[in-house]
Amino acid sequence: MNNTLKLYIIIIFTGLIVTHYSYADYSMAIGYEPKYEKNFLNFDYVNPNAKVGGTIKLSAFGTFESLNPFLLKSLAPVGLNNLVFETLMERSLDEPTSSYGHLAENYELAENKLAVTFTLNKNAKFSNGDPVTAYDVEHSYLMLTSKGAHPQYKIYWADIKEIQVLSSFEIKFVFKRKNPELHMIIGDIPIFSKKWTNNKPFDKTILDSPIASGPYVIEDYKFGRYILYSRNPNYWANNFSTRKGMYNFDKILFKYYKDMTVGLEAFKAGEYDLIFENHSKRWARDYTGPNFLNNNIIKREFVHQNNAGIQGFIFNTRKNIFKNKDIRKAITLAFDFDWSNKNLFYNQYRRCESYFSNSELSASIHSSLSEINLANELNIPLKKIIPKESLPTSNTSKLMRDNLIKAKSLFDKNGWYVENNILHDTNGNKVEFDFLLAQKGFERILAPFSVNLKKLGIKLNYRTIDLSLYQRKVDTFDFDMMVMSYPQSQSPGNELISMFHSSSSNRKGTFNLAGIADKDIDKVIEKLIYTSNRNEMITAAHLLDRLLWNQYFLLPNWYINKHRVAYYDKFNMPNILPKYYEPINYVLKTWYYK
Repeated sequence: MNNTLKLYIIIIFTGLIVTHYSYADYSMAIGYEPKYEKNFLNFDYVNPNAKVGGTIKLSAFGTFESLNPFLLKSLAPVGLNNLVFETLMERSLDEPTSSYGHLAENYELAENKLAVTFTLNKNAKFSNGDPVTAYDVEHSYLMLTSKGAHPQYKIYWADIKEIQVLSSFEIKFVFKRKNPELHMIIGDIPIFSKKWTNNKPFDKTILDSPIASGPYVIEDYKFGRYILYSRNPNYWANNFSTRKGMYNFDKILFKYYKDMTVGLEAFKAGEYDLIFENHSKRWARDYTGPNFLNNNIIKREFVHQNNAGIQGFIFNTRKNIFKNKDIRKAITLAFDFDWSNKNLFYNQYRRCESYFSNSELSASIHSSLSEINLANELNIPLKKIIPKESLPTSNTSKLMRDNLIKAKSLFDKNGWYVENNILHDTNGNKVEFDFLLAQKGFERILAPFSVNLKKLGIKLNYRTIDLSLYQRKVDTFDFDMMVMSYPQSQSPGNELISMFHSSSSNRKGTFNLAGIADKDIDKVIEKLIYTSNRNEMITAAHLLDRLLWNQYFLLPNWYINKHRVAYYDKFNMPNILPKYYEPINYVLKTWYYK
């Protein structure tokens, strides 16, 4: 599961329910047997004999204003979730959906699949030395569902009916209905001590340094400048299989930069050790200089098998200008990806052609018989089960002109008209819209798009704003268009509700930025979540992809199946690369000094 989709539970009752259990286990997976056997020594993608010590310095963009990463209305620092907080189970980076016991040493899934009980590891300790108890798990649950917490938690764990503390080290979760992945995503709960919040409302716990069980604690910070994490000398899990060979640095420093171009120059000057690049122009042109020539800095692309999901320019369909699918399609026709990839991106990208790019979950152009059968089962009109519309190619100026002619015909069809080179809607309003930006480097991508829109009589306004203001506008859907990435896991589930389900279309803080509210899409999402069969899940994903794609809720962008990383030549890394990973998390988990 993508880590930015933060999770938690709805509490309803607290009565005892008698449940029969089928087995106890140390590992979880969906649709296959977990790779690692009980009492395994370490994950294959780590070096159990890695050298421990040293400080690694990294960069971050923007600012932060809180030490609580679970709130809706404040920005937390980079690294806090993974370095300071831990979960009941530990996800494997070389399997699609596997988890292994960490804070919880095992779990018992009820025979009827309507409850799960976790038994906590009695060795687990918080940074203050207190044991991690079921009461802390319960408290984490209550805080994460309280006022001010990010709403993603309630959405993600909405199928939890109640929790029961059975003993100091046993906690039970009872489900509203069968959900094949629910016991697994409960294992992703971030746990913290009751003493952290100290009886304060959760949204008032802002500057209190977290009391959690992770390998690091916050040593020092200055808002907007830096945050320094240091190893907990009494960390409880150093020799556990789920931590062996991991988190090998004594200190981790993130330095903040308002402008990543400035940040890159700071990297080349030696102010920090490693940089993850997501900007094609910088990667192609700016990673040069003496340190690159003498191999002091290594420039490398790390291949991954992540489900790339989709990135795109989101149409906020809550706005009148974008309510009509034809209008959204016409604007999509004005984006010249081929030109941009050649002239702006140095041919580093592939066009997104699915909501599940780089994955077997991506639908083909024509619907399969299994998709049609599923549509019939869900009473979805077959007129919606049409071939996926192909994105226009524009590798010649003639093709781009043809695309603009097609766009104009769609405007004409809907009664929109051009007067004095300005497009007007049916009510005579001039057609223009704003694009919300947080990174100035993206303006160069919008410039040629703006030129093409101007040819259609549309004015595109864009400017970069402060990151805090940007986040508030996103959380309240206060934008016309913006860029958004929807990364996906190898087994999508409850997170789809926050992204594309009608129940989240007007709920502040969700990821349904387009305002999608389609009952047929809802049906497919629910089918996908609640099926326990991998092949049925794939069919549902194909159908969901088809329905979303053909409605033009976003203008598809691009993706890359590599992580672009540059680093000073002072690190070692394990011989085996994981399959499913994000670069900074991978580095901090597995790298070490020479």
